Amino acid sequence: MLVYGLNESYADIFCFSTTRHGGYSTGQYSSFNCNHYCGDNPKDVERNRKLLADIMPCSPKEFVIPHQIHSTEVRKIDWGFVNAGDVEKKDIIEGVDAVISDIPGICLCISTADCIPVLCYDVHNKAIAAIHAGWRGTVARIVEKTLTQMRKEYGTRTQDVVAVIGPGISLHAFEVGDEVYKAFHYAGFDMDAISCKYSKWHIDLWEANRLQLISSGVNPYNIEMSGICTYTENEDFFSARRLGINSGRIISGIILKD
Repeated sequence: MLVYGLNESYADIFCFSTTRHGGYSTGQYSSFNCNHYCGDNPKDVERNRKLLADIMPCSPKEFVIPHQIHSTEVRKIDWGFVNAGDVEKKDIIEGVDAVISDIPGICLCISTADCIPVLCYDVHNKAIAAIHAGWRGTVARIVEKTLTQMRKEYGTRTQDVVAVIGPGISLHAFEVGDEVYKAFHYAGFDMDAISCKYSKWHIDLWEANRLQLISSGVNPYNIEMSGICTYTENEDFFSARRLGINSGRIISGIILKD
């Protein structure tokens, strides 16, 4: 488990990202995959989730791990969700790429394997968010939309937000076609800041999401960067570009301690 400096600064939260190691899954999912949506053996996934709960310093009442589809759908996890049945819960987090909550003990999670996980904490209103930002979500400004939703639901002021940008594919490794470069350009991103060209274009998803946080009003000094490239460090972190789509996923999560 990779843990973040925010845990030392804010004792009322715990945030983390898992590595590939120490679990029960096999093959391309070896070994600590906690995602049910990527083809792994469901029994192994459940054993890994139990293990994750056991090694966390605060016992979560529940993991909320949505089925992500590279959308910008933000879902509030409220008491209605907590009290719902398993089937209803699955429906609520279907097609969702960001989750927000202010309920202690609920661990909000995002699963990635090269995409960028962003975790946020409103230190004043005690609200949290977990955001899945692949290149499509980044272009569509899912981070900005999540912060806007937190303001509507919890009164979040971005100057009160601290954030983590977890392991994901780096600028050096993220080679893209012209159509992806143009998508960022047309969406108004500062291409000098987030791209460079070798033989093909490369996009810096870390920086693109960091700039979204800053443009929304988050203090740059309140943004923690893991700086870990999943593509180059694929022995420790899952990488879909290395292993294929049918492989494991990193879980990045944040919880308000109960």
